[in-house]
Formats: sequence, C-alpha cells, structure tokens
Amino acid sequence: MKVVIIGTGNVATILGRKILESPHDLVQIAGRTPMHAQKLGHRLNVPFTSPASTISKNADLYIVAISDDALTSVGEWLFLDKKLVVHTAGSVSMNVLESVSKNYGVLYPLQSLNAESVELPEVPFLVDGSSPDDLALINDFASSISSSVQVSTDEARKKLHLAAVIVNNFTNHLYVLAGNYCKQEQLDFNLLLPLIKETANRISYLTATDAQTGPAARNDTTTIKKHLELLKDHPALKKIYEEMTRSITEANSQRSVVRSGS
Repeated sequence: MKVVIIGTGNVATILGRKILESPHDLVQIAGRTPMHAQKLGHRLNVPFTSPASTISKNADLYIVAISDDALTSVGEWLFLDKKLVVHTAGSVSMNVLESVSKNYGVLYPLQSLNAESVELPEVPFLVDGSSPDDLALINDFASSISSSVQVSTDEARKKLHLAAVIVNNFTNHLYVLAGNYCKQEQLDFNLLLPLIKETANRISYLTATDAQTGPAARNDTTTIKKHLELLKDHPALKKIYEEMTRSITEANSQRSVVRSGS
C-alpha cells in the first residue's frame, strides 16, 4: 500500500519507521507545522508537506497520527473523499473521521511510543473499520507491521486505553515519586532498576495477582508502620503508600474469600 502519515510526533515517527521496514511505500509525511513536517521527512527520507491542502491524493491509506484534541476538529481541515483514513487514538471514536472520508477506521498502537527509541518496540494494534471491507484492509495492513492485531470496538478500545494509562503512566509516576524520595534521602535510585525490570518481566509468566509481594500482601503490619514513620516528612507519598496498602490488603482479603469458597 502507498501510505501517507499525517502527524509528526512520537506515534507518527515510530509508525513511519515501521512502514519503512515493511513491504509498503511511505509516500509522504504531512504536518500542520512546516518545520516539524520537514524534520520528520528528512529523518525518514520521505517527501513532506504542509498544509493539508497539499497532501497527496494518490495514496491507499492515510494515517492520522495527531493528538486526541486535534482529532475533534480534523473534519474542518481534512477531506479525502473515498480514501481509506485511520486515526491512531485510543479514546476517540472512529466516527470522528466520517466527515473526512466515506472509508475510515482505527489503527491504535497499544504501546508507549517514543520517537527517539533506538530499537523499534513490539507494538500490538487494535483495529476497527467503518465497513467489513475497510476493516479487512486495516487488519491486513496492521498484520504486516505487527504480530499482534485484534479487532476492537470503540468502547472496548477506550477501556483498554484506560487500563494502559494505569499500567504505564501511573506506574511511571510511582517511579518519579520513588526517584524524588531517593534524591531527598540521598539514596541511589539506580539500585532499584533490577527490581523494576524483574517485576515487569514476572507478569509475563505469572498473573499480576500471583506476582504480588510486599508487606501489604503478607499483612506485615510491623513493616508497614515502620514505612509510614519513615514517610512522616513526605506527606504526599505517605498518602499514596497508605492508599496502595489499603487496596492491596483488600484485594488479598477478597482473594482469600474466593479461595475458601465462603
């Protein structure tokens, strides 16, 4: 397929790199900011353009990789008639594209993407289409650049996007808080990196429930009290520690009830 990417950020960059390694032909990068379009075009060695009125009309697939907020008004500046158009957002309905083209859908990469990644990450895709034919084309395209592709409705995709925020963005924020704590207490955060990697790897062969460890999981109230004492000068982190401990304790209690059959 001949492909045009509309967008110049992290998602556009990684998808562009993946397409360049595929049998498809990336024919153009389009961006609303000329400087950004030029930068990505040069990086991928692909023709670039700005504004939307100069987007090539000879491609088979148009990937709109712009922010969720920008997608809400995409129909005001982009019209591609019957061309197949997809957006890459997790929490936006595919119907936002119905004024852009008669043929549209979703190509959502369920992954945290960074334009500067040295190695291309494994990227699962959730796809949908406005018709069976459109869906088949989008699914085939996604399968050509990824080994993990699933058809997903708007509602299911929104829920998976929420789950992704929890496991990725929220977890990373805990790293931020732990890093700040270590800095304030003059501790070496890097000593925690092997633990972070092991914990992330463990849930590839255990359920997250079975992988849960720590004082809250074993109801070690003595250690919990010691930790809370250490956090007396870190009230925000203490509050999070208390809430996470409560949540883990409740989850383990419910698990025990299910196991006992009562």
